[in-house]
Amino acid sequence: MNWVALKMLTGDKAKYLGIVFGVSFAALLMAQQSAIFCGLMRNTTSQIRDIQGGDVWVMDKNVQFVDDTKPLSENALYRVRGVEGVRWAVRLYKGQGRARLEDGNFQQLIVIGVDDATLVGAPAVEQGKLLQGKLEDLRRPDAVIMDEFGWRYLYGKEPFAPGKTIEMNDKRAVIVGLAKCNPTFQTFPIIYCTYSQAVKYIPQERKTLTFILAKADDGVALPQLCQRIEEQTGNLRALTEDAFIWTTIGYYAKRTGIPINFGITVALGFFVGCAIAGQTFYLFTIENLKQFGSLKAMGVSNARLVRMVMLQALVVGVIGYGLGVGGAALFGFVFERAVTNAPPAFFFPWQILAITAAAVAVIITLSAAVSLRRVLFLEPAVVFR
Repeated sequence: MNWVALKMLTGDKAKYLGIVFGVSFAALLMAQQSAIFCGLMRNTTSQIRDIQGGDVWVMDKNVQFVDDTKPLSENALYRVRGVEGVRWAVRLYKGQGRARLEDGNFQQLIVIGVDDATLVGAPAVEQGKLLQGKLEDLRRPDAVIMDEFGWRYLYGKEPFAPGKTIEMNDKRAVIVGLAKCNPTFQTFPIIYCTYSQAVKYIPQERKTLTFILAKADDGVALPQLCQRIEEQTGNLRALTEDAFIWTTIGYYAKRTGIPINFGITVALGFFVGCAIAGQTFYLFTIENLKQFGSLKAMGVSNARLVRMVMLQALVVGVIGYGLGVGGAALFGFVFERAVTNAPPAFFFPWQILAITAAAVAVIITLSAAVSLRRVLFLEPAVVFR
């Protein structure tokens, strides 16, 4: 019977391909748009993941996301260092500056100022994040390390060579290295320098400290340490890396229209897939009513007919799902390599595969349900008319 069901399914090539196309298009649209949405949300947290070395991020209690920097007093650093369970704590500056290029144009930059003594927060050499130069070069006068996308954005295809100079706040900045950084939401070039150098590159303010990176003692649970820091300091907020990531994603999800816009597109793909697959499957069933009537006249039960129709829907769903998510993955693969001047927002975790599979299962189930009513209430005598 399974062979008969598959033969009926592929008998009309046009309708068979139409059903597969409907499911494939729905899977492609849902997977692709979900991957772009995940990529955008992931880009909002790129600098949290790039800045390594500490276990806990300490900030002003009113900070809502990583780019919502609120300056701290220097006393906050010493108060954090005095909390039990903190092995060490260092300064970190994160902000935006304006650079004057060699051709006279101005460009916004993201400035990361790391601890002068330990260089905690700089690109991780052991993870292969430093592509050119040495990390110790940051201690040289006016030295900065730029991310590779920023270099490509400012200088195009010109090969990297240390010694390029930009001007920030009437101070010289010499590019001595190249780092590999995750794409950011704002897509501005990123420069790393020491904390003492970073405060010279921005307009003078009374408070310049934006974050504190703290390391926990061995055996100290991070959630308890965060709670202890908040209780003892009073006006500070302490978050682990994962907690800070989800706090930032939550801000963009609640305060921007990104989830709604992508949600509408994903829902549109789902409903279009239901409409195309359902209508085509229904017409396919109508044209094969005589075959189903013949099977009923031969004594085939309704339960067996239901299994035949569901098998047909399952075959269409599996093929359509594979083509759809494969096309979405191919789009991301080509997109990431074709666009070199700006980092693309495309992230394809396994959760997208699972959610898309569940949505395709609903589409083919609804499509089959539309057809099953005609099959179940079909009179066997229709074959003799």
